[in-house]
Amino acid sequence: MSDIVIAAENLSKSYLVGHQFARRERYTALRDVIAREIRTVARKTVDVIRGRQIVQGDEAEEFWALKDVSFEVQRGEAVGIIGRNGAGKSTLLKILSRITEPTEGRVRIRGRAASLLEVGTGFHPELTGRENIYLNGAILGMKRAEIIRKFDEIVAFAEVERFLDTPVKRYSSGMYVRLAFAVAAHLEPEILVVDEVLAVGDAEFQKKCLGKMSEVIGGGRTILFVSHNMAAIEALCPRCLYLASGALLEDSSSEAAIAAYLRLNRDSLRGVQSRPRVIQDGLLLKCTRLSTTALHSGEPLDVEFEFRADEPGQLRECAVLVYSAKGMRLAIVDLRECGVMPLRYGIGEFVIRMQITSLPLVEGDLMLGLYLVTNQFVGNLLDVAELTIVPSQSTARFIPYPADARGLLVLNATTSVVIGEPLAPA
Repeated sequence: MSDIVIAAENLSKSYLVGHQFARRERYTALRDVIAREIRTVARKTVDVIRGRQIVQGDEAEEFWALKDVSFEVQRGEAVGIIGRNGAGKSTLLKILSRITEPTEGRVRIRGRAASLLEVGTGFHPELTGRENIYLNGAILGMKRAEIIRKFDEIVAFAEVERFLDTPVKRYSSGMYVRLAFAVAAHLEPEILVVDEVLAVGDAEFQKKCLGKMSEVIGGGRTILFVSHNMAAIEALCPRCLYLASGALLEDSSSEAAIAAYLRLNRDSLRGVQSRPRVIQDGLLLKCTRLSTTALHSGEPLDVEFEFRADEPGQLRECAVLVYSAKGMRLAIVDLRECGVMPLRYGIGEFVIRMQITSLPLVEGDLMLGLYLVTNQFVGNLLDVAELTIVPSQSTARFIPYPADARGLLVLNATTSVVIGEPLAPA
């Protein structure tokens, strides 16, 4: 029992979700407005008396973000947490981080815990990078002497020496993310709770983040790591929790949990090309359309993203991301190179169409995502569409190597055989 640092027992968390009834009448009489407001005030008064959450709307519905989740974590264990958006992962981490209380059940934590639930939380845009290191470190629980001792390491990790005394509002999104992660990564808690920090930044920065995570794990500290990157989960965490619709479906080895996640996710997405995704207040990705959901390696793919805007704005950056089924990023199409970014849009709907002229990938299941930068949002929208590369009809007289032995790309080449003396060195 002394080695158990986290013990969750029947954790459940419910929220009240407000619904606004659609108004179908051609006009609304004053008496209807007054009656509706009286009902709303009465309902909110009852909620206050009963100590319940106050919600907007004509009717409140109870939604269980978590339901009867139980598990234990040993000291020094690295545990991954996976699941689709809305599965309850972030709610679980907020409960473990003492940000919110469970509706039912309890959790016991032994040791100093630190959480990185949202990169950049606590940064002030008007302060310089130097000032924000001290501010953010204090918010995350570091003492001033500890920040001073680690200051040079943090700056070197973030690679922002030249801009250390520049207000962070002038930083690029990549610089901002690097500095925020660098501060959080140099905490020394006994328990570290990390939520999706590898979803942002370039490939080199993600590699550095993985290295830092491995270093933390090697130091014997306990880690709970949430990510959509299945390859990172499998590499860093021997054990994995798989959540779906607020319930714990799998608590096993990472290999078994990821296999269950991929199988159920593939079955639920079969035939689905699009899902609405809220980007920020006033901007929605309505749907993603593909010319096909199954194509042969090397064939082109037409993609269409339909947005709806309730207020004018600007897409500063946009890139289409191609992931393997395990969440490894395979390719990117940066729309800045196509000359369509930045894009100013008005109220209404707009569509971004593009053609990927060739996808020379080995057969398997793929996911498409979007990296977006607006004035209010920086980050990835994962699994906006699903795609399958199917085996090509081979006319060769030999049996091809299995897909898992051929890497990621299918390369074409012309070859010749020269009989005689070898080529002279240059």
